Amino acid sequence: MDYFIIVVTTVAGLYFHGWLYVRIRRWVDRDLALALAGKDEQKKAFMLEQLASAHAQKIKRRDLPRWLEAAAASYSER
Repeated sequence: MDYFIIVVTTVAGLYFHGWLYVRIRRWVDRDLALALAGKDEQKKAFMLEQLASAHAQKIKRRDLPRWLEAAAASYSER
């Protein structure tokens, strides 16, 4: 019974840490998109749409800042 408790708590802890890691990555990506938008509410909505589009296109995380900067630049050209 002792081993069962140890295994269950270890698995639960690992799952929680993984979940937290994914959530923090999402928050950081969202914060980046909103920071690039500035105070313009329409641009914030546009950048969140672009972030969703980047995730749908499976843009790699290392390329995401450049991709979002290009999207922000294309918004100002519109």
